[in-house]
Amino acid sequence: MLADILGPDLLIVLIVVVLVLFGGAAIPKLARNLGSAKNEFEKGMREGGAAKSEAAATADEDKA
Repeated sequence: MLADILGPDLLIVLIVVVLVLFGGAAIPKLARNLGSAKNEFEKGMREGGAAKSEAAATADEDKA
C-alpha cells in the first residue's frame, strides 16, 4: 500500500534514511513500540465503543 502511494524508488530511499538515522539495532525496538502503541490504541477504541454503547443503553432505559 505504501509503495503504491510513494512509489518503489522513494520507498527504498526512505528505508535507507531510516536505517542511517536510527541504526540497525534501534529498528526492532521502534517496530515493537509501534506495535504496542497500535495495540493500546485499538484497546482504547474498543473500551470507548463499549462505554458509548453502555451509555446509550442507560439513556434508553431512562426514557422508558
